[in-house]
Amino acid sequence: MTARPNVVVVLADDMGWGDLGSYGSAIPTPEIDRLAAEGVRATDCHSASAVCTPSRYALMTGRYAWRGPLKNFVLMGHGPALIEPARPTLAAVLHAAGYATGAFGKWHLGLGWRHTDGSVRDAFAPGARLHDDIETDFGRDIDYTAPVTGGPTALGFDRFFGIAGSLDMPPYAFIDQDRTLGVPDREKRTYLTEQRPGRQTEDFDETEVDVRFVAEAVRWIEAQQEPFLCYLAPSAPHRPNVPPAFLRGRSGLGDRADGVCLVDWAVGQLRAALAAKGVLDDTLFIVTSDNGAPTIFTDDGDVTRHRPNGDWRGQKGDLWDGGHREPFLARWPGRLPAGTVVDAPICLTDLLPTVSAATGADVPPGAAEDGRNVLGVLAGTQDGDPDRPIVHHSLGGRFALRRGRWKAIFSAGAGGGFSEPSIGDLFATGSGKAHPAPPWDAGHPDGQLYDVRADPAETDNRWRSEPAVVAEMYDHLRVICGDPSSGLPFDVELGSPA
Repeated sequence: MTARPNVVVVLADDMGWGDLGSYGSAIPTPEIDRLAAEGVRATDCHSASAVCTPSRYALMTGRYAWRGPLKNFVLMGHGPALIEPARPTLAAVLHAAGYATGAFGKWHLGLGWRHTDGSVRDAFAPGARLHDDIETDFGRDIDYTAPVTGGPTALGFDRFFGIAGSLDMPPYAFIDQDRTLGVPDREKRTYLTEQRPGRQTEDFDETEVDVRFVAEAVRWIEAQQEPFLCYLAPSAPHRPNVPPAFLRGRSGLGDRADGVCLVDWAVGQLRAALAAKGVLDDTLFIVTSDNGAPTIFTDDGDVTRHRPNGDWRGQKGDLWDGGHREPFLARWPGRLPAGTVVDAPICLTDLLPTVSAATGADVPPGAAEDGRNVLGVLAGTQDGDPDRPIVHHSLGGRFALRRGRWKAIFSAGAGGGFSEPSIGDLFATGSGKAHPAPPWDAGHPDGQLYDVRADPAETDNRWRSEPAVVAEMYDHLRVICGDPSSGLPFDVELGSPA
């Protein structure tokens, strides 16, 4: 075994806690389940947000996205580059330690697209517009012959092959390093479920997108000298669910479940490439997801037959656990004991400091401030912290704090998650403004408090009966957030007890 392992991170898109066989699913996921049998499976892992862009920002940087300019919703495909140019990322930290670094798949952290007037949007400029509607995201005013800036190759990755955002947003084109592969110079010919209007390259085919990502990742792995970081971010099982022909029908549970099978197939392809290279057991191999699964789309499958978020309440976008509790599996023979389960709370902000500890890479002072090195917890050599505070964040930009037995939700309902918006308007505008639940503020000071150890289903709201706990949780969250620029109101007088 090498002193410095290779690192493979597979980040699925909208794959829920209950989507994998090792978490109780009926979907066949033999490759990922094999990783679980040979490594560690975490049961209490959380993404830093219940939606894509802020979750990926946190994974890459080890810090909550609301510390930066994005306070709610996600970026569209032409959104501006969201990670600060000097911000240490997972890739930059490992690259500085001598690692080759490659990213393949969905980026969704913004890019510096050049517009036809020569301008490039700046996410950090005063009053910067981050959220696009159909018209501004279409791409008519983008100069696709120009390179993009602020993307993976500017943030520590030697190699990037992927797409700008999700598979339901333009531009419908691959990006190779810092340029589109071909020019998306025509309006998309055929729109699949939930896809927004925009431009495509001549030969763009959704059914082959993830297959191409995997092929590029495998080719890159085969060419590398050790050590290396391979980050694979497939679009599956995010909508539109378009599994390739060789996987269609494999699950017996519909196209979305077949998309989970596609992620499993991808894991198997990477594993085979590592084994053929003779470095499988010298690799820290991690599989997880960016947020919970949506359960509101009837064409995605019968959620009474298959529960993609397990028994957790809620779904993608929500502050309830179904929105952000993720599968997390890690294999590293000789360092992580095979077939073990970790129940301690962890967060995807922990990935950067944990991988850095595994590889001996130095995290710069002040970086990854919201992450913890949990390598010892995964290895079973350290106890996890059952009282570790974790901040949850919703599609609507609302906050919750989990700390020990208590979880305080500073919002009504799901916090402006997928359980609440007018989904038709949400997908039509891309604005993230369709949230009927009132904001948590001075005019709406009541929220939710759950004893998640006694009530993991989050059904018994004790906000009114435990005012001292609520006040303590609010004080603690304000300390974590720092100031109201986070989006958390700092001056709310808490509701009186019933």
